[in-house]
Amino acid sequence: MGWTIEPLPEKAKKCVMIMAPHTSNFDFYIGILGFWSLGAEAKMLIKKEAFKPGIGFILKKLGGIPVDRHKKTNLTEKIAEYFDQEDEVIILFTPEGTRSLNENWKKGFYYLSKSANVPIVLAYMDYKRKVGGFLDDFEPTWNEEEDFKKIKELYLSKGIVAKHPEMTDVSASS
Repeated sequence: MGWTIEPLPEKAKKCVMIMAPHTSNFDFYIGILGFWSLGAEAKMLIKKEAFKPGIGFILKKLGGIPVDRHKKTNLTEKIAEYFDQEDEVIILFTPEGTRSLNENWKKGFYYLSKSANVPIVLAYMDYKRKVGGFLDDFEPTWNEEEDFKKIKELYLSKGIVAKHPEMTDVSASS
């Protein structure tokens, strides 16, 4: 495929990781292959509707966790407890929550990081350079508005090009 994957940062052994921009189903497959190449495993929260017969089994084997987005559950609390029980765990989110343009990112990763007291690692896939990697350390201040602004600025400052740049607010032009 010709992709280069940067090494995981040290703090990624136990973290909430976000991957942006997310504009294509290819992001999932390239991401999985990237983690495998690093000898790492990530768990991903995926809408339960994606877990159809046949593909659902595969998604679970690849680290997918089905989530019912229409039910109020204590999922954040359950995953925070999971962090307490494990020495190494990466929970991966695509905060855009869709492959379509969405400037209002989902905030579950942010709340989970705070609840579980684990770092947030910013990951990306640059389709122009064919590089998967990680941005400079991000330390949340827990001022939600400022932190989300800072995260988006970090992505934009890297000049990352999404598969479909027109479908995200954190991609450089192709």
